[in-house]
Amino acid sequence: MTAVPAAQPRVAFTDEMKAEFKALLGDRFTTAAAVREHHGKDESYHPNFPPDGVAFATSTEEVSAIVKLCAKHKLPIIPFGTGTSLEGGVAALAGGVCIDVSTMKEVLRVSPEDLDVTVQAGVTRKQLNEHLRDTGLFFPIDPGADASLGGMASTRASGTNAVRYGTMRENVLGLTVVLADGRVIRTGGRARKSAAGYDLTRLFVGAEGTLGIITEVTLRLYGIPEAISSAVCPFNDIRGAVDTVIQTIQSGIPVARIELLDEVQMDAVNKYSKLDYKVAPTLFFEFHGTAAGVKEQAEMVAAIAAEFGGSEFTWATRPEDRSKLWQARHDGYYAALALRPGSKGWPTDVCVPISRLADCILETKKDIAESSMLAPLVGHVGDGNFHLVYVIDPDKPEEMAEAKRLNDRMVDRALAMGGTCTGEHGIGYGKMEFLEKEAGDAFAVMGELKRAFDPDNRMNPGKVVRI
Repeated sequence: MTAVPAAQPRVAFTDEMKAEFKALLGDRFTTAAAVREHHGKDESYHPNFPPDGVAFATSTEEVSAIVKLCAKHKLPIIPFGTGTSLEGGVAALAGGVCIDVSTMKEVLRVSPEDLDVTVQAGVTRKQLNEHLRDTGLFFPIDPGADASLGGMASTRASGTNAVRYGTMRENVLGLTVVLADGRVIRTGGRARKSAAGYDLTRLFVGAEGTLGIITEVTLRLYGIPEAISSAVCPFNDIRGAVDTVIQTIQSGIPVARIELLDEVQMDAVNKYSKLDYKVAPTLFFEFHGTAAGVKEQAEMVAAIAAEFGGSEFTWATRPEDRSKLWQARHDGYYAALALRPGSKGWPTDVCVPISRLADCILETKKDIAESSMLAPLVGHVGDGNFHLVYVIDPDKPEEMAEAKRLNDRMVDRALAMGGTCTGEHGIGYGKMEFLEKEAGDAFAVMGELKRAFDPDNRMNPGKVVRI
């Protein structure tokens, strides 16, 4: 199991402190055990580290007041959106106060003419797209879970549409952030380009709450495509599927989504979502554009797939069919766990340059085949990103050791190929050792930035960098 990094000594949470938070928030501050337990764990295998109390904020001003009160008592602060992260990012390793922004759900402004929107941090991607439904616009970043947009910015999330629309890094125009001392700053803006000063927006996007708490986000929007069509294509082997992806990307075909599921994951998806696709390495595609453009893209990709051993496409053009297909893909994690009832998941991901994708996946699959580990593979392979879910019993040390061995090998392999230890899951405390290996001397610079923004190490301590 991943070693828990040392955080600063725990500050005793007293009745007097509780009374001050109650005076500020009333019933929106709680020390109830069940609520604290819920806020001390994400969707991964990492153990639960509950905070001392949970504060439900409703505005930037309220977050600032909570942070100032925490600063007064030197209490750690852990931001919480929907709890769907995967590397222990919400664990209260040194206790303290969890600030839950899930009730900050107001869409503050929509500008259809400028293709942008400003929301409070607790707005989820599904809520936003429902709000936008009558404008002809949508927000495309789709990590699978109905995550909060503040959390998605904080973890630099991406997902199935990233191959065409990019990640949160490319789609966040500006932020409102509460710093460790309670100051409120606004970064970026609505202009599509700027040469004004340091790019603080990009500094907070992906900082996982270690530099400040994101309370408002300004995002790019896109027009809903005239035509959308999805397709499923099984392959004789996984190399053929990956080579199809590489050729498609190198040909410049503007595919919206390309998802790879290996034969183990396809078996899991069929059983969990009650589908009947062939149990084989499979690509899920989606094409966006005009009717003519979608037809042309599909024909070009189908020809490439046939060259590499792909079967005929099975199409999903009706919205309800596309929704069912992509929901099955998003449920892949739970489908994997269902292969072994009572198990837990150790989800992990890497990302490599597209030219090295086949090598990285094939060598990883070889490691799994030579192991006793159940580990379905799935990936947003259009941008070189793929995932494994090690299906484990955390109470069996031998399984944890084997999962760690395989994971270490996969990450080292990705780094040797010029890739990264995580394409989208983030660091939390689960991947700190890999970040240090990947970043080299830059890891120490990250620590210096952390100290500059948070000299007392109270903002989500024990995550991303070592202080």
